[in-house]
Amino acid sequence: MIPALYAPRVEKLRSAMRAAGADLFLCDHAEMLHWLTGYTVSETFYRGCILPLEGDPVWVLRAIDEVPCRAATWVRDVVVYADHEDAHACMADILRRFGSVRIGADFTSFGFTAFTRDRLSALLPGTDWVNLHEISNRIRSVKDAHEINLVAQAAQIADGAMAAIAQGIAPEMRARDASAIAAQHYLTHGADDYWVGPISIARRAAQAEGHGMGFLHATFTEDRLAPGDILHVELVPRVGYYAARFMRSISLGQASAEDTAIMARIAALQDAQFAAIRPGVAARDADAILREAMLSEGLRESYPNITGYQLGSYAKTPRSSETMVSLHPGADWRFEQGQVFHLYTTARGLALSETVEITADGCRRLTRTDRRILVAAG
Repeated sequence: MIPALYAPRVEKLRSAMRAAGADLFLCDHAEMLHWLTGYTVSETFYRGCILPLEGDPVWVLRAIDEVPCRAATWVRDVVVYADHEDAHACMADILRRFGSVRIGADFTSFGFTAFTRDRLSALLPGTDWVNLHEISNRIRSVKDAHEINLVAQAAQIADGAMAAIAQGIAPEMRARDASAIAAQHYLTHGADDYWVGPISIARRAAQAEGHGMGFLHATFTEDRLAPGDILHVELVPRVGYYAARFMRSISLGQASAEDTAIMARIAALQDAQFAAIRPGVAARDADAILREAMLSEGLRESYPNITGYQLGSYAKTPRSSETMVSLHPGADWRFEQGQVFHLYTTARGLALSETVEITADGCRRLTRTDRRILVAAG
């Protein structure tokens, strides 16, 4: 029997399979594996779960991962192979159990590479592969109450970690010292791991001409903080694989009147975006509220990036953000109740963002730190 938490997810996927004419679905996307089965693992060797339209699913993975898989998943049929065996051949053997069928897969999944497609096609001649395009991310867009609760727990940890950094950072410390403060807070307050997020000295980090966003994803340097510096902090803690994210700027000493005014205006413009978001609103319209105001007021010279993207679970994959469902001028989707987003903006070396939940009435912040430049107590 499928547990109550997973039954709606399985039926949602099976509905998509029926619509596409697929008899089986080969799930090899790390985050979708967790969403669908309760377990995920990095692709050291090829692995995945086979879901038929009727009957029980089958997990296929390396033998060393069998015990943690069985401990976490509701799927009873777990087939394993030794590391010296051919993982794709093992998967093909299990797929043959289901006879001559149309096999659905997400061709945009990091697991379903061109090599995997070609190898399985060679092992299963005559198989008709059905592309359920981008389903691994889009099907998980609307979160259930369990998922939102995990994001909310992560948001609480993020708020606490930001406060700990603001309290503990001081001149002569480095960005990595701020990261160490956050990592300790993460681990002692229930986060999955110590992956903190990008932290940099904003106006000494690499700056991209025109939009000044080089500090957002800058790597650590050994530069020491000095009075008057702005520390950029983005925190990304996970609980049960589900992440919250938010950004603040922390001033070493009292922030200048100019910076304080810029941040207040950024917050007001983003608040207007938040106020406009509710179920049914077009994503491109919500994006335009912030984007056009930032440009028209001269806070940005250009705006090449998105203004938000959906949040969810994050496993060990090449991608650290889910940008298939994101806010930009060409976004052709509408907000739905139960979605969770990281909405963000930056200007002149300052950054502001929140984790938000789309409710029946609008847009609710899950991160609660004051929306201003924070001042380092150190």
